[in-house]
Amino acid sequence: MDGKNRKDIKPGLKVEVVLKRDQRTGKLTEGVVKEILTSSSFHPHGIKVRLADGQVGRVARIVG
Repeated sequence: MDGKNRKDIKPGLKVEVVLKRDQRTGKLTEGVVKEILTSSSFHPHGIKVRLADGQVGRVARIVG
């Protein structure tokens, strides 16, 4: 599942995100969602989240 719909993402979910610094390469970083930062229900580049370790990125893929 991709991370473009806000309804699919909940705190505590394991996801792969693209961090701001990795947008050029598309490198994925795995982590657990702490907080959802995007307020709209859909975003074409992925919903922006804060991970449990404090990193911020857009969800590329929901792991589980």
